[in-house]
Amino acid sequence: MSIEIQKVGQIGIPVKDVNRALEFYKDILGLPMLFNTDTMAFFECNGVRLLLSLPEKEEFAHPSSVLYFQVENINDTYEELQDKGVSFIDNPHLIAKMGNVETWMAFFKDSEDNTHAIMSEVEV
Repeated sequence: MSIEIQKVGQIGIPVKDVNRALEFYKDILGLPMLFNTDTMAFFECNGVRLLLSLPEKEEFAHPSSVLYFQVENINDTYEELQDKGVSFIDNPHLIAKMGNVETWMAFFKDSEDNTHAIMSEVEV
């Protein structure tokens, strides 16, 4: 019997304040919320579930992995999120050019001090 991983089904993001994080991911990033409790909240992100949760143990109380949210137009999304108060670490910038496709990114902090990014692949 061989193991066959099918896909990433859920990504856990540690938070310090569930209500503050819920507001950020729902109201600012605009992700659809599936449900929440006092200690966690679940969001849908195009087939991948995001779990925001208070760490059960101190060993899990660390920044999350960087999530790269794909957007259609990085400049418009950057401006819209900035208008909503998102703290960006940098401006949209070119990361790589592969053939006729450019990959652009801009990194930001969420309400819980986790670093994430918006990214856009642009045909040139």
